[in-house]
Amino acid sequence: MSDVKLGVIGGSGLYQMEDLKVVDRLDIDTPFGKPSDQLILGELDGEKLVFLPRHGIGHRVPPSEINFRANIFALKKVGVERIVSVSAVGSMKEHIEPGHIHIPDQFIDRTHRRISTFFTDGIVGHVGLADPICGELATTLSESAKKAGATVHSGGTYICIEGPQFSTRAESNLYRQWGVDIIGMTNVTEAKLAREAGICYATVALVTDFDCWHEEEEAVTVEAILEIMHKNVNLAQKIIKEAVGKIKSLGECGYKNAGTQGIVTDRSVIPENLKKDYEILFGKLS
Repeated sequence: MSDVKLGVIGGSGLYQMEDLKVVDRLDIDTPFGKPSDQLILGELDGEKLVFLPRHGIGHRVPPSEINFRANIFALKKVGVERIVSVSAVGSMKEHIEPGHIHIPDQFIDRTHRRISTFFTDGIVGHVGLADPICGELATTLSESAKKAGATVHSGGTYICIEGPQFSTRAESNLYRQWGVDIIGMTNVTEAKLAREAGICYATVALVTDFDCWHEEEEAVTVEAILEIMHKNVNLAQKIIKEAVGKIKSLGECGYKNAGTQGIVTDRSVIPENLKKDYEILFGKLS
């Protein structure tokens, strides 16, 4: 399966891809437990990809309980080199309206309950995260979104909160003072783990609402989000369909060896069980 280079992680509302010709459904075991659901191996416009619903089919797994490490490890295990993450977000700026698409290039992490690293007792490493999004992949997605007929905002900051509650109005106004563009609950954790795993990562953010800072709008509700989300999901599938061929033609990702090169622990003292478990992520550690 090493020729399956592209992984798509589907967020809220995107639990399957209608035009994906399903070839197989994979149950993947990882050292961190099971991923959110089966990995769906298929073809889209003749290009191979693997699809993973972030919250599981039927939306069973809340943001804080997602097994992010298992999800990223499982995608790495089947050969994925690039991840397109599709996510529902709220807008923090007037001109980024519900129904628009945002392709961020930065994150702020306001989560506090999650393990967002593969490095653990026995193997220490540090990777650079100054630019957490792959620029080439983000540009490809922006261009594809425009061709799909979307109103697209390229660049900017996604602030990731713990959830599952939405922000208070005080929090929302504070984040706006920080200059953030969109708000969500999942992507920064994926981006950190993808970097350590040497996987190129970018986000297609589907704007479903104005966060509660926008006092002229009703405070964010699940009902309002779902209505916009269903429209956005169809658009997201068009974007991915437009992008798959272009992504295949991109060169080798510059972050391919980020995790391996970031290891600072002397290889001779890394426990043998970790060397075995982490070989998929970092290669031979002997």
